[in-house]
Amino acid sequence: MLTLLFLATLSVLLTSHPSHNDSVVDVTGNAHVRRSFLAWQSDPVKTRLDLIYNQANNHVALVNAYATYARKLKLEISKQLKMFDDLAQNFSDLQLKPAYRAALFESDGPVDEDVLRQFGKEVKDKVKIARLMIAENKESYDNQLKIQKLKDMIFAVNELLLKAKKNEVFASVITAKSTPKSLHCLAMRLMEGRIAHPEKYVDDEPGPELEDPNLYHYALFSDNVIAISVVLNSVVKNAKEPWKHVLHVVTDRMNYAATKVWFKMRPLEGVAHIEIKAGDDFKFLNPSYAHVLKQRQSVRLRKYYFETRAENTSTDVNNMKYRNPKYLSMLNHLRFYLPELYPKLHKILFLDDDVVVQKDLTALWTIDLKFSPRACAWAFGMYIFDLNAWRQEKCTEQYHYWQDLNEDRSLWKMGTLPAGLVTFYSTTKPLDKAWHVQGLRINPSISMEEIIHFSGDMKPWLDIAMNLYKHLWTKTKWNLCKCAILACREARL
Repeated sequence: MLTLLFLATLSVLLTSHPSHNDSVVDVTGNAHVRRSFLAWQSDPVKTRLDLIYNQANNHVALVNAYATYARKLKLEISKQLKMFDDLAQNFSDLQLKPAYRAALFESDGPVDEDVLRQFGKEVKDKVKIARLMIAENKESYDNQLKIQKLKDMIFAVNELLLKAKKNEVFASVITAKSTPKSLHCLAMRLMEGRIAHPEKYVDDEPGPELEDPNLYHYALFSDNVIAISVVLNSVVKNAKEPWKHVLHVVTDRMNYAATKVWFKMRPLEGVAHIEIKAGDDFKFLNPSYAHVLKQRQSVRLRKYYFETRAENTSTDVNNMKYRNPKYLSMLNHLRFYLPELYPKLHKILFLDDDVVVQKDLTALWTIDLKFSPRACAWAFGMYIFDLNAWRQEKCTEQYHYWQDLNEDRSLWKMGTLPAGLVTFYSTTKPLDKAWHVQGLRINPSISMEEIIHFSGDMKPWLDIAMNLYKHLWTKTKWNLCKCAILACREARL
């Protein structure tokens, strides 16, 4: 705008191409200026003429300034340039009309009010047109206005982008943490078969293999029937001597019967041994011993995790993650009670339900599990425990200590990994990274001879799973499971 004001001032003082008409206007204007001071004292009508004349000249200068600036910027607006030039010429022609020139500018006598009124009306109309043109085209010339408008646009687009990203993450979290309808349906279909034919699903007496420390023992805690099936079948399929492998499964009471029916219908290959229990079968896990159960009785925590009042609702993604009740699930914390769950065992391999085994794992039992003096960070998914060392180091008591300190969630917000890192601090031994492969979203070369861990939200049994690696999970033989899911979908339960 300073540039426009400067150009407007120059337009009043100078003209780029003077002509005869311009010189006439200048002479007339100078004569008018010489007697303007006296007009203020002697004739109010002439004062009015002076104001109209100045208004017209000011708008001529402003229009010329916009036209000059447009030429300087080389804008492709020839139509606008012509409009500005024509408007400036109209102002000049208006002042040069013989009737106005003779009656208003060259006469030393009184000003004719009718002529002045008509002159003022025409000037007012042209001023209105000039202001309208300038207002409509101001953005093309006002750099500050254009900059501000661009800033506003960038801010608005950025706000929309942030909102879209937030909604995307929010929807992804909901999808990842919700149980698919097909899994609910599968459990119901399995229970339907058990109710219809109870004689087919009589429980067998537990064999001595379940407590034999000389065999290879695995622990898997999950409420997902399909995931349990894939993990266990991948273990047995890749085992060189499957009859030496014992698989301990713990699920919740709601899925306990369905899980037992599933493995009755589809026994594991290679005569591997399997034990299926519900979490509440272990009577020592009560609020007086398991601190997470004691915390669940807290009114404050129950309100935080379970109440659904309007004041507790939130669309904040992190807040929603923290308030997920699964982090207080006993099934999620059973891993810290392995020595009590299996008191006669010396070693046990724990597997999460989102891993797929790609090779025989018996070599893990031959590794010297002497503690490394160097502390390291690690992730749950697959790890082998020396239960005798666990009991000697009293790791469960350490877990209780840290869990009590974090009752108000001041040390960590959610999950069992932080509890595991502090509980087993300085009592770990790092394994070769090939035993536990994570980062499927960033690692382009996954070997087919490793334990694959689908960490993160994109679990392979969900629709949002990454197709690039999903075949590593689906290749495990569970055709019966696929058929059951398809039947559930067709039934539209």
